[in-house]
Amino acid sequence: MRRLAAFIFFSFFIISGKSQNITDTLLINITAITEDSSIAGKTLLYIDSSSAMPVSEVINKQFFPLMEFKKRKSIPPKMVNYTYYLKIFVANTSDKQVSPFIYPGIYYNRFDIYKLNPSLELINNEKNKEGYKQFSLAAGEQSFLLIKLVPARYESNSLTPIIISGSYIENYINFIISHKDMMVKFGYIISGVLLMMILFMLTNFVISRSTEFLYNAMYSFFMFLLIFFNSIVTRSATSFANLYLSYLDFLFLVTGTIFYIAFARRFLNTKELYKKLDIFLKFSERFILLLLCFYTYLNFFTKAFVYQLNLENLMKIIILSIGIIFIVLAFKKRNRLFNYLAAGNVILVLFSTISFLIILSGLRSYAILKNSLFYYYIGIVLELTFFLLGLNYKNKNELIKRIKEQEALKLEAEKAEYENQIAIIKAQQEVRNRISADMHDDLGAGMTTIRLYSEMAKNKLADNPIPEINKISTSANDLLNKMNAIIWSMSSSNDSLHNTIAYIRSYAQEYFEDTGIDCKITIPENLPNIEVIGEIRRNFFMVVKEALNNILKHANATEVKINLVRVPDGLKLYIHDNGKGIDLEKLRQFGNGLKNMKKRMNDLDIEFSIENKNGTLITLYRKIENF
Repeated sequence: MRRLAAFIFFSFFIISGKSQNITDTLLINITAITEDSSIAGKTLLYIDSSSAMPVSEVINKQFFPLMEFKKRKSIPPKMVNYTYYLKIFVANTSDKQVSPFIYPGIYYNRFDIYKLNPSLELINNEKNKEGYKQFSLAAGEQSFLLIKLVPARYESNSLTPIIISGSYIENYINFIISHKDMMVKFGYIISGVLLMMILFMLTNFVISRSTEFLYNAMYSFFMFLLIFFNSIVTRSATSFANLYLSYLDFLFLVTGTIFYIAFARRFLNTKELYKKLDIFLKFSERFILLLLCFYTYLNFFTKAFVYQLNLENLMKIIILSIGIIFIVLAFKKRNRLFNYLAAGNVILVLFSTISFLIILSGLRSYAILKNSLFYYYIGIVLELTFFLLGLNYKNKNELIKRIKEQEALKLEAEKAEYENQIAIIKAQQEVRNRISADMHDDLGAGMTTIRLYSEMAKNKLADNPIPEINKISTSANDLLNKMNAIIWSMSSSNDSLHNTIAYIRSYAQEYFEDTGIDCKITIPENLPNIEVIGEIRRNFFMVVKEALNNILKHANATEVKINLVRVPDGLKLYIHDNGKGIDLEKLRQFGNGLKNMKKRMNDLDIEFSIENKNGTLITLYRKIENF
């Protein structure tokens, strides 16, 4: 990318249309320069390959015409460490002092001007501009100027000296900036887009703690630095611009690539799924980092720029190879995550190729669509967009997977809890069945024996009855009925609505037998198959039993109707007698019986109501879900 910037930057400083013609002699009449003029044809050159020769010795060396130096527009890498001296002969033919500026070309870490009139004098001027230096000639003065240039460690430096009129320097700089302004603004826009991507990825990292979001954010951050600072330095020729173009831009590129590899490893989970690829990527990370350290050493502590440049090209080949590997693997693995990485790399390679072809074509246009950097920036943004889409796709799938796992764990826990409850209920039921069996076998037999013996005693004492024996027989009979009801409610084989209704019908018909009360029971044929556990059956039976007992004792009824009715959302049981009815304001005759009936039904979530309606009407109503 920095090479693209160099070509673009260089192109702005060789604007042939703005140069003025001067005489063919070496004398440069600065009075005749009203705007700017290329002076390459009137400049002499000396190259100090040792870069250690004092300036005082250089002035005595043999200079040769700059135009004979064929590499002046792009100094070869092997000559970047040389020091270059330009010598020009300038004259002021006017009657007042003239102070023009000299621009030597791009990019130089050191730029000094010496005047030879008659001794060697270093010119310092506070009015110097970035990359431009001013000198002054008095009225009628002529002088040789010696310009010392130390190139930046960059492969696209140039020797294209220009003299610019002092009165025109601001317009000249603004002219250069205005033609670069559109591309600079576009660079800032792309930087803003990358910043929004970075913030989005950091937010996702904070929320999900997925490290691939963090590593991709770091990769995007270094791409942001690359584009942002490139937009800045294209406007200047400062020492920072030289440092950026000679070192920092490649540092950002390589450091971003290291984070890109780390992102790819975690994005694809190569540690578990693609172990050979993980070993290769891990080695690439460390190898590139090692090469970057060596590259830094060569840049700051040696003059071996050719080796530095070769090392830079090697790292670029490695980076390109990694991208190609992802593209190839995408075709082989048929994996969607690989496809996102491959698509991003294909887009970047495609747009980088377009950018490179523009540079090779030598096209120098201020139109943004013909600018090589435009396509490179687009390639970076589209690459990161595909990576972001891949992250969102993976994050969504992992979220769905986590939810499914949580639901599975929840269902497993509920299943275990349900099985535990079933086991408890089963154990309880087994205890109930055992108790009911024991009561039936032991207590039932005992109570039957007591009742039998009391009946035999009554028969033997028929002529002389004993009241106590009658009470024993009656009590034994009542106790046996109650015990049978308890045994019925405890037995799990009776846990159904059909059994419950059948038992109540049998009990009611037997209860009113020989009492003078006609008991009519109506039950629908299509009763639902509903489980009614022992506790519900017992309490429900106790309420019905209490109601029948109240009818027999207090109602003075001759008829009782028991109707079970299906309603849309449940069942209703009506117990209706034709007696005198209940006095709702005077319930003393019922004592606590009515309160107990209501409480039993409330505990079972059964609505209980009692009213006068040509006798007493008791309604029991139970809602049943999905009835």
